[in-house]
Parts: sequence; structure tokens; C-alpha cells
Amino acid sequence: MNSLGLPKDPRDTRVVVAMSGGVDSSVVAAMLAREGYEVIGITLQLYDHGAAIHRKGACCAGQDIHDARRVAERIGIPHYVLDYESRFRDAVIERFADSYLNGETPIPCVECNRSIKFTELLDTARDLGADVLATGHYVASRLLADRSDGRRGLFRAADPDRDQSYFLYATTDEQLSIVRFPLGDLTKPETRALAREFGLEIADKHDSQDICFVPNGRYADIIERLRPKSVLPGDIVHADGRVLGQHNGIIHFTVGQRKGLGLSTGEPLYVVKLDAENARVIVGPRDMLATSAITLGDLNWIGDATPQPGDAPIEVAVRVRSTRPPHPAFLRMTADGAVIDLPVAEQGVAPGQACVIYENAESRARVLGGGTIRRTTSVMPLIVPPAPKSQQEPTNTADAKSATGTENT
Repeated sequence: MNSLGLPKDPRDTRVVVAMSGGVDSSVVAAMLAREGYEVIGITLQLYDHGAAIHRKGACCAGQDIHDARRVAERIGIPHYVLDYESRFRDAVIERFADSYLNGETPIPCVECNRSIKFTELLDTARDLGADVLATGHYVASRLLADRSDGRRGLFRAADPDRDQSYFLYATTDEQLSIVRFPLGDLTKPETRALAREFGLEIADKHDSQDICFVPNGRYADIIERLRPKSVLPGDIVHADGRVLGQHNGIIHFTVGQRKGLGLSTGEPLYVVKLDAENARVIVGPRDMLATSAITLGDLNWIGDATPQPGDAPIEVAVRVRSTRPPHPAFLRMTADGAVIDLPVAEQGVAPGQACVIYENAESRARVLGGGTIRRTTSVMPLIVPPAPKSQQEPTNTADAKSATGTENT
């Protein structure tokens, strides 16, 4: 077996490396080229690079494309730039806008990996006759020791501070058989040291932002441009029914938010729910953010036997935010989908975010799958006061539907 787990000499193994222009993917390309693999670098142009060409922290556009090209020249590999802008807009940016308008807090990086990098790019790698697609993610893919069919599992990276398994839970078994993550056993300082060893000018380049297509973090500007008639003003309402103020669009808020509410009530208040149907922001005390159970949609399972309704609950560990460590939980399947029961309540769990399921809470635990958070169950019952009749029956029905969608989360 070679270092990528294939029974071939590296010289006879063609590898496509997804090169974003950052340090991590550049080092992957250089590592594999040094080992003797036939490496082809591919960079995806995902959005209009004009707005990002001079901005630090952008990826897949502008300066990063030039950086990827220079790295490829430095290490002596062919390099191609593919225009995936229209596909990225449809699969990622448009869904991002709709999700926010539905009162959710989406994670576009998950959708990009699922819909673009591990589908469209993987198809391109196959068209080029590649044996493997390699990326610069900090996560590990390993052969399962107890399986004789060559099945691979997805595992947390060695460096818990860099682990990106939260963003890759939607990877399928078929994709894992082809995709490799050479940085899974490295730390970021070790990766930068390798970049210097390879003589790469980008060795000290800043890391990319999570939301690459949002200039300066102002995601509301993107949504207002894409859906100009769908961002509706409304009331900020206390959970006890009091109207405390007004807002200019629920897209400016997320569950768990405290700052920027524009309220002077003498008590600390947090966003506890977004009522997209009635364009209301519901606020309340911190205790109302405590979540005891989560219902998931679009479950992707890459563990062993897929759990079924009626099975006994499975002891697992879950992450409900990328910045939080996995915590013990129980997974049970119902007719409505997967439900995660949390023995210790989590704070500020937002619909639209991902919940990633691990075998346990250990540092290199196996990823069993995950899904999108659709509904939450609060420790303190949250009874949202009904909206006034005038709000329940918007005068502009078309605009209301376009703003809220058909599902009230």
C-alpha cells in the first residue's frame, strides 16, 4: 500500500488536489508531489473575485487563485482553474439566503462541501482519471480495522483546535473511498513549517474565512441584494407577550444573540426564537436557551448499522457548534427522523446549524454522521405568544411566502 492506502506505486497513482490558494491545500500538493505521485492541482472559482481580490481571508477567488497557480509552478505540477460560479450560487448562496429568511442560521461551508467539492469536483477528478481526490482539511480518513471490505471511516483530526470534521459530516461512504485528507495527523504549526521547507511564499498566509463570499462578515447585505423584497420589518417580542421594540429584518438576528438587540429593559435578554412566519424576534432570559433535545433533518449516516425507529437509544457524542467540543448524548430514531437527547443541556442551539454525531467524545473519535437542526426542545417550556391578527395575515401574501418559505422552524 502507498501512503494514500492504494496498492499502487505513487508514480502510477494520479491525485487531484483541491487547491484553494491557502497554506493547507498547498502543502498537501507539495507533500504528494515530493512522494512521487502524479499530482494535478485544481482551483475552483466560486464567486465574483472582484469584491474579494484585495481582501485578506477570502478563498476560491481573486488573489487566492493566483497564489494557487504560483504554488503549482513552484512544485512543478499542472494546475487548472474551473469556473463553478453559477453552480456555487445555486447550491450554496441561494440556499444560504433562503435559510436565513426562514429564521435559520445556516452553515454554507457544509453545503459547499456536500454540493460542490465532494460532488462536482469529485466528478471532475474522475473525468481526469484520478485515483484519489485530496484536500487540505484537518480531518482523518482511515481504513476500518474490523472490516475486510476496504471501507474507510471519518475521524476527528489529531489537532483538536484545527479539527474540521464538523463541516464534513455530510461526506458519504462512497466519497470516503476516494477522498483523502493528508493533514489529519498534523498541527497547523507543523503544516506551516512544511510550507517553509517547500519554499512556498504563502507559508505565513492568513487562514480563510468560514463564509468566503461575505465581504467583511456582512451577510445581511448579501441576502438583501438577493431577496430585496423579502426582508420584512417586525416586532421584537418578549416571551411573556410584551412588544419591546421593532427590527428591520430577522436576518439580522440568530438564536442565542444578546448584543445588538437595541433594547433597554434593565434585564439581560437573548434571542430565544425567530418567528419567520410573522417576522418576529422572540427574546427572553438566558434560561430559555437551554436545550434538552434536538430533532434533525437530512441525516447522513456513515457509521456501521444505520439506526432504525424502535431501536434502543445509542450512546454517542455530539457537537452543535463548530467551536464547541463533543458532549455525551443519546441518539434515537423516530418516525419524524433522528432525535438527539442531551443529558446536559446545550445553550443557544439554532435551527439551520449542524449537529454532528461522534462515536464518543475522545480527541480522535470516529464521525458517525450528522444532520441539520430542524427543531429544538427547551428545558424551560417556550410558549410563544400568538402574533396579532394583522401580522398573521400579511397584506402582501407573495412577499410573505417568499420571505418565510412553507416551513415554520
